[in-house]
Amino acid sequence: MAADAAEEIRGTARGTAPVPLSVLDLVTVGAGRTATEALRTGVDIARLAENRGFHRYWVAEHHSMPGVASSSPAVILAQLAAHTERIRLGSGGVMLPNHAPLVIAEQFGTLEAMAPGRVDLGLGRAPGTDGATAAALRRTDRLNEGADDFPQQLAELIRFLDDDFPDGHPYGRIHAVPGPVQATSPGGVQSTHRPPVWLLGSSGFSARLAGTLGLPFAFAHHFSAQNTVPALDLYRDSFRPSAVLDAPYALIGVSALATDDEKEARRQVLAAALNMVRLRTGRPGLVPTPEEAEAYDFSPMEEEFVRSWNANVVHGTADEVRSGLDDLQKRTGADELMITANAHGGDVRLRSYELIADAYGLPAA
Repeated sequence: MAADAAEEIRGTARGTAPVPLSVLDLVTVGAGRTATEALRTGVDIARLAENRGFHRYWVAEHHSMPGVASSSPAVILAQLAAHTERIRLGSGGVMLPNHAPLVIAEQFGTLEAMAPGRVDLGLGRAPGTDGATAAALRRTDRLNEGADDFPQQLAELIRFLDDDFPDGHPYGRIHAVPGPVQATSPGGVQSTHRPPVWLLGSSGFSARLAGTLGLPFAFAHHFSAQNTVPALDLYRDSFRPSAVLDAPYALIGVSALATDDEKEARRQVLAAALNMVRLRTGRPGLVPTPEEAEAYDFSPMEEEFVRSWNANVVHGTADEVRSGLDDLQKRTGADELMITANAHGGDVRLRSYELIADAYGLPAA
């Protein structure tokens, strides 16, 4: 893997974009829409992203949220692999504490076999949901997300991916299949390549761990903007060269929405913000329509949340979004921008990526 890993991780900036551009899809479901429609929109966005030179397309694991249909990243990625040919596909991310490492290794080994050389495995430490749902996922109320457990789980997962447990290890005779063991079996012709591992975070813990291990790092700027620069500084300061990377590589997730009309952008991001208000106050639901958001009676506290939330959403016309993304990249020094477009309708989200591609002059396939 070492020879190809850095090339797979480091994308190429296209058009006039300052860094590679990628897509983070939360597979959002709007009021009056179905999960089937949201998943079909995901395929359309992935195809558009591939045709316009976006570097990768990731989906994020969430649970018990009616407005987010991405509870099973591996299943969604299998669908996307069948409808694309070149774009990198991955998780942004799989929440490692929710799963046995062997299960993740098997799932992403299967995806690697489906789409050789274009699968990323992004891992998060949070549950991607509330505590009760996390307990139901893990069949225990002892939620282990501490500093001791995650590195151990990560090390175990990488061992399964590489099929290199040391002699005498209890798991030494267990193999993640599809995986490298098939290449070393009699008559084996399986590639030993496995998906690059990324660490995701919204604070300093994963930033430091990714740096120490020499892994690429993805920061959730779209919901933790105040921590972005400190976390990226910590990652770069902690970085130690590895077989994967000889220098740090960090992308940031950015909430951005471009529309043909500036007023429409404001309407759409207001609806997305109302969805977050409801989520943060224990009332998760489908993404409301702009009309519902405009008619909603926000309390003073909710209005302050909306102002704070939307201050970190790059939105407006294509030119305004391009300018905002350029400024953000300069301020953070991010090596890649991963754009997530949150809106009620899939057509609005699809159009946003098209407008951003046009604003940067990304070449059409």
